[in-house]
Amino acid sequence: MAKHPTRWAALAALTLVCAGSAGCVSCQSSAECCDNGLPRELAKTAHSPYTIEPPDILLIDALRVIPLPPYRVEPLDSLVIQANALATAPIGGLYAVETDGTVNLGFTYGTVRVVGMTLPEAKTAIEEHLKKDVVKPEVQVYLGQSRALQQIRGEHLVRQDGTVGLGSYGDVSVVGKTLPEAKAAIEAYLAKYLLNPEVSVDVFAFNSKVFYVIYDGGGSGQQITRLPVTGNETVLDAVSKVNGLSAVADKRRIWVARPVPACSAEDQILPVDWCAVTKRGRTETNYQLFPGDRLYVEAEPLITLDTALARIISPVERLFGVVLLGNASVQSFNPINGSNGTGLGAGTPVLR
Repeated sequence: MAKHPTRWAALAALTLVCAGSAGCVSCQSSAECCDNGLPRELAKTAHSPYTIEPPDILLIDALRVIPLPPYRVEPLDSLVIQANALATAPIGGLYAVETDGTVNLGFTYGTVRVVGMTLPEAKTAIEEHLKKDVVKPEVQVYLGQSRALQQIRGEHLVRQDGTVGLGSYGDVSVVGKTLPEAKAAIEAYLAKYLLNPEVSVDVFAFNSKVFYVIYDGGGSGQQITRLPVTGNETVLDAVSKVNGLSAVADKRRIWVARPVPACSAEDQILPVDWCAVTKRGRTETNYQLFPGDRLYVEAEPLITLDTALARIISPVERLFGVVLLGNASVQSFNPINGSNGTGLGAGTPVLR
């Protein structure tokens, strides 16, 4: 024991270092983070107005879909027709346009072809048809319901080019717009086809706003988890969504990296006092997370060092292992030092 004091001193020092690096022995102070004015637990702030980006999903419903005049009657439309017809066969109510383009006025008057006509033209056609049975007929025709116009309703995916598809009406660009701006853009586009259109626009799926949780693997890569932003997440929420810290995480080396503009002079790094947040319920460094934030958890330095040493030593160990195995194999068949080439001693009888 006394012959190797240096070895035992080094082993004792290594043990102390390992013990000191485990757990939350020396968490950083949270007092310096009290006055930075950043949103955190118990002091959260509302996010800026939501801007639409791919691949969000919008919920778009058309509230007013009225065709631009002059409207031409199409099959399956419904017309409101009123006329001074015979007392025994009155004409009044909602009449459907058949698939062949005619409207049926009953057994007494028969059918009239109105497809492709404007409402005044349909009125004139019905009056001419009724002159066979009615003296000086007077007819009023209104559009009750249009089947020719596509209804806009339901979920609409924002495509890679930033547009949403409105069916037969075409595509509208909504990327980078807030919800009121997108509503105004869609209504302005539909005004080319509809009279005073009105739509409602809301976000069905918030797919474009995310933050990232990055776990350092201690020299063995990194694990990155992409999580959606709902507007209320903190550092503690983010870690809970990925089932806590990893086995190699260093609780004293956790921070939030906030994105900064290109060519910015400084990084925006927000250190997190994990022990204060979890063990003492402190809120100073339990920051509220925003789109684009990176929550970075670094690995224990000793684990990183061990991984680096293993990458250096392992090839040497394998090389030495191969050399020693080859040397042992050669020695086992070498007839030197009393061996007879069979691995047996010189005095050992060999059966023939």
